[in-house]
Amino acid sequence: MFTGIVAELGEVAGVEHHGGAARLTIRGSTEGVALGESIAVNGVCLTVAGILDGTFTADVMGETLSRSGLGALTPGAPVNLERSARLADRIGGHLVQGHVDATAVIISRTPAEHWDRVRIGLPGRIARYVVEKGSIAVDGISLTVSALSPPASTDGRSADGWFEVCLIPETLKRTTLGTRKPGKIVNLEVDVIAKYVERLLAQEGDK
Repeated sequence: MFTGIVAELGEVAGVEHHGGAARLTIRGSTEGVALGESIAVNGVCLTVAGILDGTFTADVMGETLSRSGLGALTPGAPVNLERSARLADRIGGHLVQGHVDATAVIISRTPAEHWDRVRIGLPGRIARYVVEKGSIAVDGISLTVSALSPPASTDGRSADGWFEVCLIPETLKRTTLGTRKPGKIVNLEVDVIAKYVERLLAQEGDK
């Protein structure tokens, strides 16, 4: 479990592809990191498989590659890193599992004097979990939804929309969203509590 508060900007040191899987080598702080520990890389929960000279390696299965943007990473790419939360930690963001629900494209960004407004695509299949002033994880960063496209449907199905977030200087400086341009792909994870509520209500309805 994570909180969506990025600890540091790491860097992809190497990528090895093995059939439908891959092994990533990430450069970042490894002090106190143990084998088998969970670290969120751009919001994806990965298990540390090796530690050497300020880098750690992690194996990425085909399921993760297909559901996230990790498959597009290349050596030198910056990544957001967060170690898993401890029960005694302050939760500065919200509860983040590191399980990506969808990927989306950055549509636009509008700089202001002290912050940036970023508009990101919202796939229809997860749109019902996103609400204005609610929380969403973008590449593992806990953010508040500042604006949301109106609900839309096509043939009874939710259509793709968009949501906006406002990035303060600290977020711009400490995370990959500081330099991500329109057209770039990001990982999205919605608030897991919303999914639990939906399932509970559905079960009550069945009764």
